[in-house]
Amino acid sequence: MFQGTGSDVGKSLIVAGLCRAYTRRGLTVRPFKPQNMSNNAAVTHDGGEIGRAQALQARACRAQPSIHMNPVLLKPQSETGSQVVVQGRVIGAARARDYQALKPKLMGAVLESFLRLKAEADLVLVEGAGSAAEINLREGDIANMGFARAANCPVALIGDIDRGGIFAQILGTKAALSREDAATIAGFIVNKFRGDASLFMSGMATLAERTGWRAFGLAPFFPAAARLPAEDAFSLSKVDARAEARVTIAVPMLARIANFDDFDPLRLEPNVRLVFVRPGEPLPVCDLVILPGSKATIADVAFFRGQGWAIDLLAHARRGGRILGLCGGYQMLGRSVADPEGIEGPAGAVEGFGLLDVETVLKGEKTLRSVSGKCVVNGAPFEGYEMHVGQTIGPDCKRPLLRFGDGRIDGAISPDGRIAGAYVHGLFADDRQRAAWLDLFGSAAEIDYGATVERTLDELADHLAAHLDLDAMLNAAR
Repeated sequence: MFQGTGSDVGKSLIVAGLCRAYTRRGLTVRPFKPQNMSNNAAVTHDGGEIGRAQALQARACRAQPSIHMNPVLLKPQSETGSQVVVQGRVIGAARARDYQALKPKLMGAVLESFLRLKAEADLVLVEGAGSAAEINLREGDIANMGFARAANCPVALIGDIDRGGIFAQILGTKAALSREDAATIAGFIVNKFRGDASLFMSGMATLAERTGWRAFGLAPFFPAAARLPAEDAFSLSKVDARAEARVTIAVPMLARIANFDDFDPLRLEPNVRLVFVRPGEPLPVCDLVILPGSKATIADVAFFRGQGWAIDLLAHARRGGRILGLCGGYQMLGRSVADPEGIEGPAGAVEGFGLLDVETVLKGEKTLRSVSGKCVVNGAPFEGYEMHVGQTIGPDCKRPLLRFGDGRIDGAISPDGRIAGAYVHGLFADDRQRAAWLDLFGSAAEIDYGATVERTLDELADHLAAHLDLDAMLNAAR
C-alpha cells in the first residue's frame, strides 16, 4: 500500500507507474483504492463508477476498470457533504460528520472488493488517501492505516520533497502515528526531487536511520506527468495556456466541476490555447466556450452567475461565438433545471441561461454506460460515456448533437447551430471527434491521444524502475 505524508505527493502517479512496470514483468497486477474523494470519475466495464485515477491505473495494468478497484467513492456536492458511491452505485449523500459514523459500516464492502482483486492478481497495489497521519480521522478509518491493518498490507510512505520540509513530513508522520500503525510501514519514497540526486543521499540515509524504515528510492520530478489525466481539480489551476495558438477555448472552473478530464486531449493539442477561467476572472474572447460537467448543477448555476460569467457568456453568444455544454453544462444552457427530490443538494429549481430551448429535471437512476455513435453535425464517429442523473427535453432536442449506434439520440442544438449540448463525456478523447471540432475553427488535431497516454505510462514505468527499488518493494509485499 502506498500512503502519503499529505495530499498531492504523487501517490496516484507512482501507483500508475508501478502498475505498468510490474505488468511488464509478466505479473497480473490490479490497482485498488479503498476510499477516494473526487468528482472526476470513470465508468467501469461492470456498469459502475470509480475514481479517474484508478481507471488510469487499470489501463496501466492493461486491465478493464472495475467497481472493485475503488469500492468507496465520495463525490463532493458542497463544502461539507458528498454523494457516497459504494461498489459503483450511489447509496445516498452524507455530511462530513455523518460520514465519519458511516465509515466503519463500509469496511466490509472495502475488504470484499480487495479480496476479489487478490483472487485474480499476483500483485495488488493499493493507494491511500490524503495523509497517513490524519489521526483525528483514525477511528473507523478505511482509507489508510485502518485498511492496512485490517488487510495486513505493508505500507510504503511517499513524501514530496518539491514542496519542502521532507524531514518534517516523514519524521513527523512517524511521530504522529501509533506504534502499531507505524509498524505497518516497510519503507519510504521521496518523490519529485529536482537537481543532483547525489546531494540528497545523506538525507535518505538520515531518514532511514531515524525512522528504521527502508529507503525504497528517490524519484526525480517527472514532467511528462502533465500528459496524463489529473484526478484533482486543484491541478487545473496550475495549467498554463499557450500564449499563441490558432484556436482559443475557454472552460469556466465551476465550484463543483466534474469529469474535467474531458479537456485533457484539448490541452495537449499544439494548436489549442485552453484557458481554465478561474473564479473572479472574466471569460476571455475566444472561439469556443465549453461549460463542463458539475456535481451540483443548481448550485453551480448560482456560482456561475456570481462570477459574472453569465453576462460574459451571453455577450459571447451575441458575437456569434460557439458554446458547448457537457452534461451539467448542457443542463445549465437550457431554460431551467429542477431537482425536486434533492438529488444534488437542497430540493429546488433554477433558471438556466436560456441559450437552448430545453428544460431539465433531475430524477431517476443515474445513467452509467459506455456509448458510441456519430455526431449529427460533423458526421465524425465518437466513443465516450454517460454519467448523469436527469432528463432533458424541449424543442431544441429535435436537433440532437449525437446519435448512438443503437439509434438513440442525445443533446440539443440551437436554431443557428452555434450552441449545443449533450450528456456524453469523453468526446475529445476520440481523435476523430476532436479533429472534427477543431476543423470548425480552421485548425487540425495533431496528437494521437490514446498513444500519448500509453507512451507516457511506459516512460513513467521506466522512470520509476530507474530510481526505485522495485525488487525490494515486491519482496515486501505479502
